[in-house]
Amino acid sequence: QVQVVESGGGWVQPGGSLRLSCAASGNVFGITSMGWYRQAPGKEREMVAIINSIGNTNYKDAVRFAISRDYDKNTVYLQMNNLNYEDTAVYYCYVDVARGIRHWGQGTQVTVSS
Repeated sequence: QVQVVESGGGWVQPGGSLRLSCAASGNVFGITSMGWYRQAPGKEREMVAIINSIGNTNYKDAVRFAISRDYDKNTVYLQMNNLNYEDTAVYYCYVDVARGIRHWGQGTQVTVSS
């Protein structure tokens, strides 16, 4: 079993920043990709940022978001800057392990509001 736990969500004013963390534990042998998706009320879940096993990244918004990974700690981070109302969503972390099995966290709420 793999456990995926996110942290760092919360409330922030427009223009503010947040840093999300996601730690994987358990049977984490063979982790390949890790990353973040988000889902706003009434919308589809969408990719925010992905980082693979060799550090290649892919972003929805590479200007405002930055993903990083601590390979020793099986942890991934998402730095989000200049947040706006449209960034309000539940942010989900995922971990891909061997044979392409994906594990999701429970999600962390990010609310951008004045």
